[in-house]
Amino acid sequence: MQISKDAAVEFHYTLSEAGEQIESSKDGEPLSYIHGTEGMLPGLEKALEGKSAGDNFSVTLEPSESYGERVDNLIQRIPLKHLQGNTKVWKPGMTAIVHSNQGRHQVTIVKVGRFNADCDLNHPFAGKTLTFDVEVINVRQATAEELSHGHVHGEGGCGHSH
Repeated sequence: MQISKDAAVEFHYTLSEAGEQIESSKDGEPLSYIHGTEGMLPGLEKALEGKSAGDNFSVTLEPSESYGERVDNLIQRIPLKHLQGNTKVWKPGMTAIVHSNQGRHQVTIVKVGRFNADCDLNHPFAGKTLTFDVEVINVRQATAEELSHGHVHGEGGCGHSH
């Protein structure tokens, strides 16, 4: 099956900038998404269109097709209790996840106080030209339940409550 709208897609990727590897899914679970539901970077989704399980390819994306350009002075003070990550002690340069009414965002800690942290709201990859090396693992039609939830379910079904 080829990747098209409403396909449930699983793929591994290695992400690099100027030849330097930034991150990879190869040591863990593949990334999964539903094609055509805006759950994937626009440029990467365009490159995945029409591919099938077993396909390997590389695509280089400008900031406009991935995480956007950096915006200067996009700093916001956020209470420490709202920062999520694998640490109890926040330090400048670390990244955290913040949930807002606009969804989930990755932020970079700029300065830490007793109760708040000043955070850069730019995505850490904003302004970067990124290369994705992609291996398509699986392609299938998404189920009606997955389409209504807007995400792919794992082996055991949906992992969240409604």
